Amino acid sequence: MARGERLGVLGGTFDPPHIGHLVAAVNAFHALSLDRVLLVVSNIPWQKVGSRPITPARDRLDLVRAAVAGHPGLVASDLEVRLGGESSTVATLEYLRAERPDRELFLVLGADAAAGLPTWRRSERLPGLCTLVVVDRPGAGQGVPWAGDVVRVAIPGLDISSTELRRRAAAGQPVDFLVPEGVALLMGERLLYRGG
Repeated sequence: MARGERLGVLGGTFDPPHIGHLVAAVNAFHALSLDRVLLVVSNIPWQKVGSRPITPARDRLDLVRAAVAGHPGLVASDLEVRLGGESSTVATLEYLRAERPDRELFLVLGADAAAGLPTWRRSERLPGLCTLVVVDRPGAGQGVPWAGDVVRVAIPGLDISSTELRRRAAAGQPVDFLVPEGVALLMGERLLYRGG
């Protein structure tokens, strides 16, 4: 019998997506011999609502599509956008599992996000749904509040954040080489982040 798909899931606001997101995805893809890594764009990121303006989900999805274009194994996913409402990692993983029960799911997170798992909605269900993949700089070694399987994948240390990229774009500063070329072009065409 053929094995089920080994599917990585890297979710986020991706406002905008940057090289750090892609480095995490591609390193998890190779280290764990995954069949694909979905970059799942959150529809409404409930933990960020009210803290700052959020770029519309369709724009963020287009940016992720531009980011992964031409990268085998990396796929922009509109699943949470299609599901609508506030996004939930548990709901997303449950959907992916129900869609294909033979799938082996790998939730890819940075160490900082993994440390915040207890604040996630229904986070106690996550260990039964997936293996946690923590990507971080070599030697980071932070503890992870997780009752299930954890795999660590070392990635190069890149000090890039979506917050800084939004600030740079608003100030008219270049984002070249911090985001994939297609993302920079789309940001410019749509004048994204120009208002701050």
